Amino acid sequence: MKRLGGAGPIKVVIAIDSFKGSLSSMAAGHAAAEGVKRACPEAVCLVRPLADGGEGTVDALKEGLGGEFVEVAVAGPMRKPTHAKYALVRETSDGPLTAVMEMAQAAGITLVPPAERNPLEATTYGVGEMILDAVRRGTTKFIIGIGGSATNDAGRGMLEALKGHDLRRFSFRIACDVKNPLCGPNGANAVFGPQKGATPEMVKHLDERLMKFAEEAGDPATTPGDGAAGGLGFAFRHFLGAELVPGVELILKETRLEAFIRDADIVLTGEGCLDGQTVMGKAPIGVARLAKRYDKPVIAFSGCVGDDVEAVNDAGIDAFFPILRRITTLEDALDVDHAAVNLSATVCQAFRLLNL
Repeated sequence: MKRLGGAGPIKVVIAIDSFKGSLSSMAAGHAAAEGVKRACPEAVCLVRPLADGGEGTVDALKEGLGGEFVEVAVAGPMRKPTHAKYALVRETSDGPLTAVMEMAQAAGITLVPPAERNPLEATTYGVGEMILDAVRRGTTKFIIGIGGSATNDAGRGMLEALKGHDLRRFSFRIACDVKNPLCGPNGANAVFGPQKGATPEMVKHLDERLMKFAEEAGDPATTPGDGAAGGLGFAFRHFLGAELVPGVELILKETRLEAFIRDADIVLTGEGCLDGQTVMGKAPIGVARLAKRYDKPVIAFSGCVGDDVEAVNDAGIDAFFPILRRITTLEDALDVDHAAVNLSATVCQAFRLLNL
């Protein structure tokens, strides 16, 4: 296949979010690239990592940008020892060492059995321990996703762990898609407290505690995102000078996807399930909007599609294709090898059509 509207082989940029429970972002990207090459052997495929700042971000950026995993022993959300994994990467060979983290590794709700969840006691102390470990390894820049927390301590545990260390000179970019303030009817406790085990009485007590904390800090804590991760967003912004950024926006910038898309002929994206919720800031729509700045065609592939999926067409995805090829079980559909084969085969057929 020739370059659309010009000479030379077609250039395809591939940025697919992970198929949760199955393919990682890069595994999905390479499976798609294989399908492109089967239909168009001369095509140039550039596979880039994609994530939305939540689960899978560390894996995607480590694999896509190169780097190493680090595992460190930290205090879990209920102070029980646990092991947290993060990644150290360099965006360029001579660039600063960047730590890519997910706070849920140290203070996530999945680390606490439902019967033991108690936001009055849960702490972000282990998040601070993760940060200090990265500092000792020479990190000066942090990318941290703060979804999936078990905590409502406004980051006081993290600050306790960091006491005596001046980190405001370091760069912190926080993947944060929550717009809630710290306190009040739309705050961290009222909205997210119950799912972390808070009773109505706990919510009231926690809100008063966080309000007092903000007053002592001399900050009204009304900035959108302050309530993220039980107020951890507030601690990062106020005490560490962090920038709170929508997750997809942060990842697209850090991976420099725009520079790759600018010179592409066609862009491939996707995720495990495309549906009407995809347009609400999920990763494939971030890719599509970026591609449309340069008037690039966008095709998406997914494990399945859900209700109102056609909304993605209005949001910049020109066409989408679910990859399942026969009636099957969920276990079979999520099998890594089967998913890769299905994705590759579906991409191949789509590009055979483009090759006519």
